Amino acid sequence: MSSGIFFDARYIQIAHHDGISRFSAGLLTALNNKIDVTAVISDLRQLEKLPTGIKFVKVTSPTSICEPLVSLQLNKLGAKKVFSPMQTMGSFGRKFKLVLTVHDLIYYRHPTPPPSFNLAVKLLWRLYHLTYAPQRLLLNRADAIATVSQTTKNLMAKHRLTTKPVQVVYNAASDGALSAPRLEAPVAKHLVYMGSFMDYKNVEVLLAGMQHLPGYELHLLSRISSGRKAELQQLIQQNVKVIFHNGVSEDEYSNILNGATALVSGSRDEGFGIPLVEAMSLGIPAVVSEIEIFKEIGGQAAIYFNQESPKSFAEAVLSIESASRWLEVSKLSQDQAKKFNWNSSANTLIELLENL
Repeated sequence: MSSGIFFDARYIQIAHHDGISRFSAGLLTALNNKIDVTAVISDLRQLEKLPTGIKFVKVTSPTSICEPLVSLQLNKLGAKKVFSPMQTMGSFGRKFKLVLTVHDLIYYRHPTPPPSFNLAVKLLWRLYHLTYAPQRLLLNRADAIATVSQTTKNLMAKHRLTTKPVQVVYNAASDGALSAPRLEAPVAKHLVYMGSFMDYKNVEVLLAGMQHLPGYELHLLSRISSGRKAELQQLIQQNVKVIFHNGVSEDEYSNILNGATALVSGSRDEGFGIPLVEAMSLGIPAVVSEIEIFKEIGGQAAIYFNQESPKSFAEAVLSIESASRWLEVSKLSQDQAKKFNWNSSANTLIELLENL
């Protein structure tokens, strides 16, 4: 007999995970190991990213014009408590308890829409992020709210986004996606950046800082447009080695990261910081900008620098150049990364659902 606990898995991508998709699959997989839960899907291919044999129901897509009425479908299917990894799930006529999720508020501070969106969606994106009023309306429909960091929870309180209880259900790295932690200090002086090249990511400070790091290589792993690549290449000083990988596979990512001196980021703002968790879980130190979310994720293990100072970045990298110091930070990093795992997050979500 079903427990009536449903998990909205309709945001799982068919081809490759994005952030919401990875969060959905990781959390649901851990939850399925602990309680009786039913996956809510809109495409049978989404089951390929979930445990074999998981219970599921199929409803309309979250992008369908029927989305405002999706709760009526879930009522008929026996839903008693529903968790959604987004805040946009339709709730008209619902007869169940509902938990919605806010991952971050970054697009209120950086409202430029993703370039892949069409013009109409870009316009709606801009309008939505002009004010917090639509967000408040969405969140206050729920019985409780989940978010992936204390930093975002604090921002939600600051902007009075909801009157409902808010619980941190931490994001985490994919289980088994990376190799085992390295046990020795690196030989090559390789620095790795994984992330987009949007302006607020501040990749420029890394490029400028490389002139103070002779003998080091900076590996930029993510996909990049030809125009943005040309802009950044103009900033690279002579005798500085920067490699644009323009996208890597999971195996390539693991291999490059596992041979690195550090994962680096000069970002001025972030929603979470999955690359930090991935690197630290391998024992790779994180050398990152001193922003609130990175301090929450990196704790005492990460090495921080002033994101407006290329020299500060270089000094942070050089601070772990000795083998003994690198190994010390490597151990701290592995311990810190253990705080972010799907098993713990699933337990937190179960407690939240039980209290509804």
